[in-house]
Amino acid sequence: MIQGEVWKIAIDALRANKVKAFLTMLGVVIGSACIVLVVTISLIGKNYIIAQIEGVGSNIVYGELVRTGPQSTTLSDEITLSNLEAVRDTIPGVVRVAGTHDMQMTVVAAGVERPVTLVAVTPEFQAIRNLIVTQGRYFDDDDMRSRSKVCLLTEELARVVFPRVNPVGMEIRVGELRFTVIGVFKERVATFGQSEIARESAIVPFGLLKSYAGTDTVKVLYAQAATPESVPAVTKDVEQLLRSRHRAGAVYNIQNLTAIPDVAHNISLAVSFVLLAVGSVTLIISGVGIMNIMLVTVTERTREIGIRKAIGAPRREILYQFLIEALIISIAGATLGITIALAIPVIAQPFLPEGMTIPISGLSIVAAFLVSCFTGMIFGYLPARQAAKLQPTEALRYE
Repeated sequence: MIQGEVWKIAIDALRANKVKAFLTMLGVVIGSACIVLVVTISLIGKNYIIAQIEGVGSNIVYGELVRTGPQSTTLSDEITLSNLEAVRDTIPGVVRVAGTHDMQMTVVAAGVERPVTLVAVTPEFQAIRNLIVTQGRYFDDDDMRSRSKVCLLTEELARVVFPRVNPVGMEIRVGELRFTVIGVFKERVATFGQSEIARESAIVPFGLLKSYAGTDTVKVLYAQAATPESVPAVTKDVEQLLRSRHRAGAVYNIQNLTAIPDVAHNISLAVSFVLLAVGSVTLIISGVGIMNIMLVTVTERTREIGIRKAIGAPRREILYQFLIEALIISIAGATLGITIALAIPVIAQPFLPEGMTIPISGLSIVAAFLVSCFTGMIFGYLPARQAAKLQPTEALRYE
C-alpha cells in the first residue's frame, strides 16, 4: 500500500508540472531514438554493400595467370577448358564454373571507329556474373555447340551502334568479324570496367575464340561456391589444382570477394561506434537535465517534503518518490523516442527503390530502452537522496 501511494504521489507531481516534465523528457527521447537509428543505419549500409557484391556475383572465386614479363610464362602455363572441367568435377562445393577471354577490337558507328571489348564466354558465365538480358535472349546450348556467329551487346554499345533501333537480329562488324546480335544485356551491378565487361562490350560463344584469335585459352577462370562458408576452401583448392596441373614456375592469382564484406562490416562497426557515442552523449546530457530539473524541483518542494516527513513519511519513501519520478520520465521518453525511430523507416519505405527494405534490430530497441531507464535512475538518484536527507524542522521553516 505504501509503495502504491508513492507511485500515486510521483505521478500527481509530474501531472502538476507537465511542461517541465516534457522538456526534461526531450533529451531522453532524442537519445533513445538515436540509439535505434544508429543501429538501423549501420545495418542498411552493411546490407547495401553486401547486396552490391552479390549483384556482381555471389560466392565467386576467380583466378588468372600472372604475366610478369614476356619470358616469364609459356603456353603450357595458360588456363584451359580442361582446367575448368577439373575444377567442376574434382573440387567439392563448386556449383558453377565459367571462363572468359577478352580482346580489344573496334566497331564502326556513324562512320567513326570506336574501341570495343570482345569477350568470349563459356555457358555458365551469365549465371555466375548475374547478367541481365534486357532485349532478346542469351546464348543457348546450340549456340555454344555450333559456334554460331552470334553476340550480345551491352546497353551502351547497342545505343551507340544502333541508335533508336532495336538491335536484335541486326548484324554488327567487330574488327574483321561479323556477328548477328541476339540480345542486349547489362550487369546487375556495374563494375565500371573493373571486370572483363566494359561499358561498350560484346560477348560471344567461347567456341569462336580459336577461329579468330588462334587460341582457346582462358584468361579469367570463375568458380562459384555453394555457400559463403565454403568460399575460402574453394579458393585454396582452385589454387592447388592449377599448380598441380601446370609447371612449378607458373604463378596464378586466385582471389575471392569475401574480404569486401569484412571491410564493409568493419566500416559499419566504426560508424556505429561513432554514432553510438553521439547518442550516448545525448543521453548523458539528458541525464544531466533530469538531475538539474529535479534538483530545482526538490528546492521548490522543500516545504512539501517537510510536511510529509512531519506526519510520518520515512526517508526511504521520499527517496523512492523522486526516483520513481525520474524513472517515469525516462520510460516515457524512451518509449516515445523508440516509437519515433520505428516510425521513420515506415514513413521512408515507400520512397525507397523496389526490393530495398530497412532492417530494424530488436536488440537495439531493448538496449535503447534499458540504457535510457538506467540513465534516468543514475542521474535521478542525487536529487532523490538530497530530498530524503532534508530535516523536517528545516524543511518546514523553508520559504
